Amino acid sequence: MANKTAAEPATLEAIAGPFCGGGYIPDGDAGLRTVIELTQDASNIEIIQMSTAGLGAGLPATIPILIDRRRGGAITTPKPLVEQWRQEPAEISGQAQTTTLQSFIDLVNRHKNDGSAVFGKTAWPEPALTAVIDYHGEKASARWGKHRIRYAFPITEEFKVWIEKNGKPMDQATFAAFLEDHAAELSAAYGPEAAEYEALFKERFATPTDLIALSRNLEVFVNAKVKQGVRIQTGERVVEFVEEHMNGKGEKVEIPGIFMVSVPAFIDGAAVRIPARLRYRIAGGEIQWFYQLYRWQFWLRDQVKNDLDTVKQQTELPTFEGSPEA
Repeated sequence: MANKTAAEPATLEAIAGPFCGGGYIPDGDAGLRTVIELTQDASNIEIIQMSTAGLGAGLPATIPILIDRRRGGAITTPKPLVEQWRQEPAEISGQAQTTTLQSFIDLVNRHKNDGSAVFGKTAWPEPALTAVIDYHGEKASARWGKHRIRYAFPITEEFKVWIEKNGKPMDQATFAAFLEDHAAELSAAYGPEAAEYEALFKERFATPTDLIALSRNLEVFVNAKVKQGVRIQTGERVVEFVEEHMNGKGEKVEIPGIFMVSVPAFIDGAAVRIPARLRYRIAGGEIQWFYQLYRWQFWLRDQVKNDLDTVKQQTELPTFEGSPEA
């Protein structure tokens, strides 16, 4: 026992010599600190190979990790080092923007997988479709939800004009020119449409030809005064234009009450059919014209819902009205 006890201090003294001035390990706290320092300094730097199995694509089978056990060395997560060695992204992230419905469908079909889903904001303003490619699974299996494709229903310039002018009075020359410029966006009512809206508004439905004829008449009487406006039994309104040099002789123009606008609301999209009521106001011999689109937001939402159904059919993915998690 004595020899064994004598040998132990000798070994520690030999190691501790450079650190302990007298060649001995101090007693108490100072001695404990010395032992800790000796243990740290006896360690060295080690390089190990860490497997990357299960950490995602684009990584080599192993990566080197340096472990510093010297005094003052730090232990850090290997994630920055792993990312430094990655040769391909670990996951697809970001949001692609498409400008047509068909491009949206094609891109969704290119990337879709189990769990993908499509969300639709169908109400005005800013209707949009968003496909979340890496959406959560049906049984609460969480995924990142960072890979998305969006279609924001870009509005056509023609539709913007109809919305901007809706309900706004125009003088006779401006209104006549407006009808001429937008003749291609006028449509005859289909059988059920004519019966429904003529009964609803007690007005006669105008054909595109009727409206073009009206615009030509308005151009003729652009400088004339309006004498009166009356409704006749056919459901039309009649305004009487009087020229001063005509000595009071009036020329009557029949005004239809409703017409159909058929215009693509979205770029490369199907035409949206919106009934419009034709109106005018007479004050001091002057006339102001305007139209009122009937429930245009409803018809627009209806078109977006139809497009959402088209996406569901052509992608075979579940669709939802609303927005995905942020």
